[in-house]
Parts: sequence; C-alpha cells; structure tokens
Amino acid sequence: MSKPSRTSTLYRLIEAGQLARQRLLVPLVERGLEPGDDAVLFVLGTEGGITEFDLGEMTGLDGDALVRRVARLIERGLILRDTVSPDLLPTFRLTDRGARIRTILSDNWQQLEEALLGELTEKRRKGFGKTLKRFVDLLRS
Repeated sequence: MSKPSRTSTLYRLIEAGQLARQRLLVPLVERGLEPGDDAVLFVLGTEGGITEFDLGEMTGLDGDALVRRVARLIERGLILRDTVSPDLLPTFRLTDRGARIRTILSDNWQQLEEALLGELTEKRRKGFGKTLKRFVDLLRS
C-alpha cells in the first residue's frame, strides 16, 4: 500500500476545502461574527420571518445553541424578533444591516464558487457536483 500523496485528488480536495473554509470565514471575522452565524443569516435572507423552531430545523442548531446565537445576533443588530405569525409565535427576520452583511457573505461565496468552477462548462459543473454528492453520500453511509 502506498502512502497518501500531496498530488492525490483526495489530498487536493481536503486542502481546497480547508482553504475555502478559511476564505469564507474572513468576512465573518471582520464583522465580529462567528462560524455558523452565516447559516442563520442565509436562512433568514431567503425565508423572511421564521419561527425559532423552523430556524433551528433549517440550521441544525439545537435549543440552547440556537438561543445563544440568536441573542448574540440580535445584540449585534443583525436580526429582529417579531411576533407576526398567525399563532403569535416569535419570529425572526433580518435587519437592514443583517441583509447587507448577508449580501457580502453571499458575494464572497459566489466568488469562491466561480474560482472553483469558472473554467468548466455548465455540463461539467453539473457532473462535478454529482460526483461530489455521490462521494459525500458514500462517506455518510
């Protein structure tokens, strides 16, 4: 059995993933945010007002972690707590500042995506995405 090589595809995939994650964190850290805050901002940016339960489901955060994260984002002026649902359950939505930061994070994501896939045709992009999905599914089983 040969030892793993720095030129192997798996090594490069791991290296690219680590570097991409570091790049995605830069605009978060510059704004005093933490990893995972982006997930909340992205969900609220696409859903508008959303209940705490649904926010937890969509981000994968459990009760205590979600409560702490939401409190911190409210304190930073990025999200608001409203009571506008038909059942008068508290809902959350982005503030104008939160929406601006979400746009910055989204633009950063798109730039990295384009750096990865920019040279590929649409057909090859889809094929690459399917290959990565198959690999992830294989690792999860």
